[in-house]
Amino acid sequence: MKTKKLKQRKLLIIGAGGIGSYLASFLERISEGRQALYDITIYDDDKVEEKNLSYQNFSVEDIGKAKVKVLGNKIGIQSAINDKREHQVLTAKQLTEKKYDLVICCVDNLAARRLLYKTGHGEDSAVKWLDLRGQGRNGVLISYKVNPILIPDLLVGAEGSFSCQGGDWDGSAKDISTMHIAIAGIATQWIQRWFNDNNDVADKMVVNV
Repeated sequence: MKTKKLKQRKLLIIGAGGIGSYLASFLERISEGRQALYDITIYDDDKVEEKNLSYQNFSVEDIGKAKVKVLGNKIGIQSAINDKREHQVLTAKQLTEKKYDLVICCVDNLAARRLLYKTGHGEDSAVKWLDLRGQGRNGVLISYKVNPILIPDLLVGAEGSFSCQGGDWDGSAKDISTMHIAIAGIATQWIQRWFNDNNDVADKMVVNV
């Protein structure tokens, strides 16, 4: 009997680090038979470094390779990551050019967040987006559904890019946090429920352990 072809859901994941590398892996596993449910594009210009191995979804043999290419080659039995771009998201056009169903920010970088939030809020937003944050013991999920009154406070912080391990992490195994994995798992559930009924999801969520 011929298998009915699934209509894939188009996602853009910005960032293939602590959160993004696990989120892509979780989403890629969701399939019917051998048909992946999600058509995933990843943007990240970083290469795998040794310091990433203790908390990101990479292995020793990946060191020195582009993160997006490693994920595209490694994940799943039939990878749906068909567009692996080795550069940053710098313009609004990159967010809208392929009419993604959902854009997910997995980088701790205010410039990227500002770009995403400027696309709008609520059901009239030009881009439906999800902002995921993990730093130390804290995890945060914020969606395009969030009350716009809160946006100025949500975009307060230091400039630059930061590790999901927190600024005081000394690189030791003793104090490694796995909140980034937890928030990637929560986001996977959010994404699944959003596609099934986009009113049946939280506009924001904070997790602290």
